[in-house]
Amino acid sequence: MPTLALIRHGQSQWNLENRFTGWWDADLTANGEAEAKRAGELLRDAGFDPRQAFSSVQTRAIRTLWITLTEMGLVWLPVEKHWRLNERHYGGLTGLDKKETAEKHGADQVHIWRRSYDTPPPEMEPGSQYDLSGDPRYEGVDVPKTESLKLTLERVLPFWHESIAPVLKGGTDTVIAAHGNSLRALVKHLFDVPDDTITGVEIPTGNPLLIELDDALRPVKASYLDGSRATDLPAVPG
Repeated sequence: MPTLALIRHGQSQWNLENRFTGWWDADLTANGEAEAKRAGELLRDAGFDPRQAFSSVQTRAIRTLWITLTEMGLVWLPVEKHWRLNERHYGGLTGLDKKETAEKHGADQVHIWRRSYDTPPPEMEPGSQYDLSGDPRYEGVDVPKTESLKLTLERVLPFWHESIAPVLKGGTDTVIAAHGNSLRALVKHLFDVPDDTITGVEIPTGNPLLIELDDALRPVKASYLDGSRATDLPAVPG
């Protein structure tokens, strides 16, 4: 049976500044680097020995994976990076201070934008300084103007089915370094989490979620490597 490790990137500079980040390419802070190192320590100590790695094309996820694999002595692993594993696009909220946005639009409205399953934030305005449509990483990609978690799931799943699932079905243990919402989308798919529940599932930083899968890629066991069980994932057997 294959094993999959999901790692949420460590703290980024915009996390520290309490800004909506989304697709913007904020780098890790020193604390974020330490969280990535800790993830590698946990995976190494758990005896996890993957042979394939995936990440988004965003610096914070790539560097998290690199630091993690360095700690595990596995920097030689093949790594596939893809924009479909990027964080959810926060549209017109990108770059805004979260506290100031709540004061302007109301905490309830901001909570809906951040935590509802299928209500996206306002679209990013044309010509925004945070518009990445000209970034060479996204050449030929229809860069979203905004995304809900539902839309994030819809663009993550093709990459899962076409690239990640075949590796796992071949029996290869695999690690994915990505983001809170792209990983939440994968968790929803793997554990069949209901729409009204998935937004409450938290993916911690620096604490890998290790998932043992059966041959059909259904979870048979899952736990965070700090020793806690993944109790908010209802499909995991007790």
